[in-house]
Amino acid sequence: MDTTVWALLISAISISFIHTASGPDHYLPFIVISKSKKWSGMKTAILTVVCGFGHVFSSLILGFIGVFLGWQLNKISWFQDLRGNFSGWALLIFGGIYLIYGLIQAIRNKPHKHFDVMGDDVYVYEHNHTEMVMPQKRIKVTPLVLFMIFVMGPSEPLIPLLFYSGVKHSMSEIVVLVISFTLTTVLTMLGMVLLGRYGYSTLFNTEKLERYMGVVSGAVVTVCGIGMVFLGW
Repeated sequence: MDTTVWALLISAISISFIHTASGPDHYLPFIVISKSKKWSGMKTAILTVVCGFGHVFSSLILGFIGVFLGWQLNKISWFQDLRGNFSGWALLIFGGIYLIYGLIQAIRNKPHKHFDVMGDDVYVYEHNHTEMVMPQKRIKVTPLVLFMIFVMGPSEPLIPLLFYSGVKHSMSEIVVLVISFTLTTVLTMLGMVLLGRYGYSTLFNTEKLERYMGVVSGAVVTVCGIGMVFLGW
């Protein structure tokens, strides 16, 4: 693989790992439900993997919008001479914008999810630190609810990476990005869930990192864009 593919591959793996490992909502509900319902390790793993693929599916839908836009640009004749520089600059600009967005989100009191155990049931709710949540706003967590939570929570930084490959009309890069992003996301979810289920959750303190997930993801895309534009990756 050339340096461009390696750069995109490392970016996709970094973003998917950070996005997954930094958010307790990617694994904590599975751990809590598994323990409260006394599920087997196999049942817990299957639900985790199914929800992981649902999460990847929604992310890839957004990502393939980027591929589609890139391919449409390739149909414009005057764009052929610009596409190399344009795609790199687009990656760099998007990364910078997402980095700034991540900083704003980190500074603000952004609402976040919480999971509560009440008897044998688990409930999910969203709030910020200054807000009280009434009991009726809590939603009982079932396997279907968990699946829907993950489907509705895509990873946006995948869009510029696939857009870049779409502009270049590179199917090999698209396949590498999709496979690496999918495997990293699902395996990270599964690993975190199994570690937590068997008592190793104290090794991880990801709640503070979650706040800066947008910053780190934006920084990864920005570095990748800098490499494409200025370093000839």
